Amino acid sequence: MPATDELSLAEQAALRGQCTVFLAGHGPVSAVALLATIPADTAVDRYGDGGVVAELEAEVAGLLGQPAAAFVPSGTMAQQSVLRVHADRRQRRTIVFHPMCHLLWHEDQGFERLHGLTGRPAGDPNRLMTIDDLTAIAEPPAALLLELPQRDLGGQQPDRADLEAQIGWARARGAAVHLDGARLWESAAGYDQPPGEIAALFDTVYVSFYKGLGALAGCCVAGPADIVAEVREWRHRMGGTLFGLWPNAASALSCLRRRLPLMPGYLSHAREIAAALRDVAGVRVVPDPPQVPMMHLLLSTTPDRFAAAARRLAVDQQIWTWPTAMTTVDPTVQRVELSVGDATAALSPPEIRTIITALLAG
Repeated sequence: MPATDELSLAEQAALRGQCTVFLAGHGPVSAVALLATIPADTAVDRYGDGGVVAELEAEVAGLLGQPAAAFVPSGTMAQQSVLRVHADRRQRRTIVFHPMCHLLWHEDQGFERLHGLTGRPAGDPNRLMTIDDLTAIAEPPAALLLELPQRDLGGQQPDRADLEAQIGWARARGAAVHLDGARLWESAAGYDQPPGEIAALFDTVYVSFYKGLGALAGCCVAGPADIVAEVREWRHRMGGTLFGLWPNAASALSCLRRRLPLMPGYLSHAREIAAALRDVAGVRVVPDPPQVPMMHLLLSTTPDRFAAAARRLAVDQQIWTWPTAMTTVDPTVQRVELSVGDATAALSPPEIRTIITALLAG
């Protein structure tokens, strides 16, 4: 049988399906488990109006301290819509963001091709954006987009003073400040503040429900009522106002209520894991200590050795880790992302240390 990185998706699914221990996140995703997040007495909506959709929107707006919120099927649609609104209101087209911004790398240039916006990366892709990176920009932008935490940097985020300085730079130039808060729930735990304290710094906020919360796909954009009303119109134009949004909204609401209170515990567990890995030869935790309930691990191994070790864990011990690792500029160092959720919390830091050590065995 070939190494794990050569397996088809169907073969990977079969291998994962026979595992009983899962290292990252909330564990395996199954239709049964996801359907269970939709209460039987859910009140349905009609084209996004009423029912559980309205209930979710009201709860998210309250949690984030914003006047209004709109449920949107995808983050790609949500963020392009709200940035289009900010740009149109200012008659400017430039959006400033970190070089690893999701808009730039994972949306097929939709912000440019669909909305005529111009992206301007600021700073170094291997570190957080700083105020110095922003002050080097002369042109007046439509909006500054900040991601909290910065996923591609292992979940790093600036301290509060740096964050406020960057927001102040944008406001002084008449630009909107938008939060890519796909993982705001984790970010708030890292800042040891309620989500609304972080959201209050921004003009608009996007939050996701399927990532750290483990719900069905979907998200919300929150902000002033007039901006959210325009986002709803763009949702309709872009085909996102489905006849019924209730299954996803109901899943989001139940998972939000269940897992948001668990975020501080996930963060504590992440830091205990980092401490357990600190003296393991060939392992580097980024950042150390973790700033939110996630981290990246830099492992001294090759792609083939990693894949072989991961497959052995799955076949011999029924432990699922990652089918492949992310490559780095050094072919002898591989990167993996460890998001801490229910499945991770079920494993002790010593158990996780043993699993990660096994991935280095080759």
